[in-house]
Amino acid sequence: LPAVVVRRSLGRLVCALAVCVSSLQCGSMMIRLASLAALLALSAPAGALRARLFNSARTPLQMAIGTGGPGLTYDENNPSYNDPNMANMGRLSDKLEAADVERRKEEEARRQREMKLELEREERQRKRDHYASIPDAHSVGSMNDFMYDADVQGVLEKLDRTLIGLEPVKARIRNLAHLLIVDQMRASIGLETAVPSLHMCFTGQPGTGKTTVAIRIGELLAQMGYCRQGHVVVATRDDLVGQYVGHTAPKTKDVIKKAMGGVLLIDEAYYLYNAANNRDYGQESIEILLNVMENQKDDLVVVMAGYKDRMDKFFSYIPGMNSRIGNHIDFPNYEPHELVQIATLMAGEMDYTLADDAIPVFHQYITERMKKPYFSNARTVRNAMDLARKRMALRLFEQAMSGHNNGMLLADELSVIRGVDFQGLLEDVLAAGDDAILA
Repeated sequence: LPAVVVRRSLGRLVCALAVCVSSLQCGSMMIRLASLAALLALSAPAGALRARLFNSARTPLQMAIGTGGPGLTYDENNPSYNDPNMANMGRLSDKLEAADVERRKEEEARRQREMKLELEREERQRKRDHYASIPDAHSVGSMNDFMYDADVQGVLEKLDRTLIGLEPVKARIRNLAHLLIVDQMRASIGLETAVPSLHMCFTGQPGTGKTTVAIRIGELLAQMGYCRQGHVVVATRDDLVGQYVGHTAPKTKDVIKKAMGGVLLIDEAYYLYNAANNRDYGQESIEILLNVMENQKDDLVVVMAGYKDRMDKFFSYIPGMNSRIGNHIDFPNYEPHELVQIATLMAGEMDYTLADDAIPVFHQYITERMKKPYFSNARTVRNAMDLARKRMALRLFEQAMSGHNNGMLLADELSVIRGVDFQGLLEDVLAAGDDAILA
């Protein structure tokens, strides 16, 4: 081939390679320029190609010729500096400095983690050395001293006074209190301690004292230092789950914030999950609760309550929830004689007394009422007491208006509920059908 053809072909090839290298270094803008230059290389002479290329490729990244040879400089004053395609461009020194800052941050975070682990190892070793120096015959203190110092005994006695029956439930609460006391005794001599899982599940029929027990547990944990306040926040699905996208998380977090430092009682917790609807917003609330139960278990006790069969089904859908709950307590139904004691206790709290003839009538009423649907244990007793007070008021009014004792009422008549006041309730329940809805 003639020499001039060879030189022209080599010139075109060199220019095309230069365009490719420039396009790799200069971003998407230069890629388009490289494509244009390649097309020009197929039809234009080498000299003309070089002129067109270096006259049209004036971008913020310009070719500069210095003493060290060709290079790239960053021109901030170029009007095309604001081109969005050049958003990632910048000085090499700035990029290196930013990368160095990120590297230093990562190293600092790593040093912090290592320091934390080292402090934990030193603290464990200090406790071991301290415990090894304690004689085996050293007296830590009596169990009663620890119970009375934390007023644990007072809380347990209050639980016995205000909660009739439910001996299995009371036994579980006492066992939990004893575990926490022993844990505090171990900590007093430097032994390693770990707060047990205090999240709970209460199962049982309505009116069996689940909310009352939750309140007493909050008081117990606050007295022993496991809760900052010990208050109880009762919530349902309506309090936790929103009605549109982005509404559930704020509602759930707001309820959790109110309960922090105490007990969060979620009544009928199985309504949080709707297995028939994959787009139900309750799943988002459950995920937030799972995260809080795991990461903030030292500052919040979550208690879930509901019917046993439905709670078991709920846990089968959400196994992560079941694994975070370490205490499952079943609340049995009350016996008739226990419900009579509850009625007597309720009457005393309202400054009433039950007459001797009222107790057998109420016992018969509550026995028959238990056979009807929608029986709610202590709640049914409370409703019966309210109805008996209304009948008592009507009886006293009619008695006074009839001229009995010149319309005067004695003090004890205003505070005694008699058998006749329950008789109407008994007659109503005896006359009702098997599927009747009663108070």
